[in-house]
Amino acid sequence: MKKAFILLLLLSIQFSLLAQTDIFGKWKTIDDETGKVKSIVEIYQKDGKAYGKVVKIFRAAGEEQDPICEVCPGDRKNKKIIGLEIIRGMELDKADNEWDDGEILDPQSGKIYDCVIWKEGDKLKVRGYVAFFYRTQTWEKAD
Repeated sequence: MKKAFILLLLLSIQFSLLAQTDIFGKWKTIDDETGKVKSIVEIYQKDGKAYGKVVKIFRAAGEEQDPICEVCPGDRKNKKIIGLEIIRGMELDKADNEWDDGEILDPQSGKIYDCVIWKEGDKLKVRGYVAFFYRTQTWEKAD
């Protein structure tokens, strides 16, 4: 009976940790300065790492609805923002219950930042940083 209880406890802890690190799916990106929804990003797993691509953007009526990232570096230069991979190479850090060691691209500026992603409840915290300077956005689950 004691062994069954311990096994059940360990399984529930492991399931809880998996739920906290499960960042996969579609997320509404919320601008941390304006509070407006900017896009929908789909985070998926490839070769054990997490990646994310833009699947939808929300733009004003007078703005280009299918823009190209002219300022993006490397293989992402002059690619459409819709379909653009903005998160690359995130690895699960089980000790901290977060994904890190990857990068995130800001398609508006073309800058690439180191990235950390973690869940707080049903929200996703996405932090881009350079050295000690960082900016954190809260993303919400998309329907």
